[in-house]
Amino acid sequence: MGIGVSVFLLAIGAILTFAVNASVSGLDLDTVGVILMIAGVIGLLTSMLFWNSWGGFGRREERVVVHDRESVV
Repeated sequence: MGIGVSVFLLAIGAILTFAVNASVSGLDLDTVGVILMIAGVIGLLTSMLFWNSWGGFGRREERVVVHDRESVV
């Protein structure tokens, strides 16, 4: 799950929890919204953790390779 999907789950969960006042028989929309928000937060944290461990594009290590050769005189 990427950062975009996590933010999408957070947004949908917040909408269901705080903005929708409908009632569905056999389903509590507030609970579904909270579950989606929790899943979004967990996904966002794991995405950030793996993004941090991956390193991203900013770090470039410069490697210098030196080959020692004997010169024949």
